[in-house]
Amino acid sequence: MVFLTLSADNLAIVNNKPMQSAKDQIALDKLPKHVAVIMDGNGRWAKSRGEERTFGHKNAIDAVRNAINACNEIGIPYLTLYTFSSENWNRPNDEVSTLMNLLSKTLLLEAEEIHNKGLKLHVIGDINLLPDLVRDQLLSLADITKDNKNGNLILALSYGSQKEMLKAVKEISQEVKDGKLDIDDITEECFENHLYTKNFPPVDLLIRTSGEVRISNFLLWQIAYAELQFLDVLWPDFTKEHFFQCILDYQLKERRYGKTSEQLDSK
Repeated sequence: MVFLTLSADNLAIVNNKPMQSAKDQIALDKLPKHVAVIMDGNGRWAKSRGEERTFGHKNAIDAVRNAINACNEIGIPYLTLYTFSSENWNRPNDEVSTLMNLLSKTLLLEAEEIHNKGLKLHVIGDINLLPDLVRDQLLSLADITKDNKNGNLILALSYGSQKEMLKAVKEISQEVKDGKLDIDDITEECFENHLYTKNFPPVDLLIRTSGEVRISNFLLWQIAYAELQFLDVLWPDFTKEHFFQCILDYQLKERRYGKTSEQLDSK
């Protein structure tokens, strides 16, 4: 686990001299396949400016673009954004309504750009709880982009990892009850095939903004061996340079998956 204190200023300048962009230092043959982001800090960003929380959500769109564009520029094939959690439904009604309206408007504005970039849109979570308009827009964009090959943009909406795993357990239990599955055939692979993310690789790198150090019920199974990075920057201030710096830090890590360094070196 890594905690990084990053700001736009200290990423751009060191001792009053321009610093080489992190992007230029990235080894393109050692990229993570799947990056997930907990986009946190919109409310605090707004309050620090004397505004309502919803002001922060409205000003977070550029940060979303930055994450998507950064992935697209260096060729990371999977990006998952924690857009709206199952617990977020418990927020004040006006905030939830603003978030849903903002999501709808953003989808309309960004749909063409997502498609032109060759990105394939996926949605994970209980989307049946979303407003009909938003759900229809998401499904339509997912269908329009279904044949795109340049990358996968995964939006976690009305998503909670505990509920996802409970859903998987219930589905597997029903298959056993119906005689379609033997209990001895319940493996990790079997379980993963009942998750929303069954068609995606495990998460290699999880990034959370805002300085909070917790997972917040996000992809708990999928991040079993992910590198974790917690940034001391609020989400609306997140830049491509922040993202590239996270990739650089990821590439410095030795990913052993339970093995020793000596075992890896002997290959």
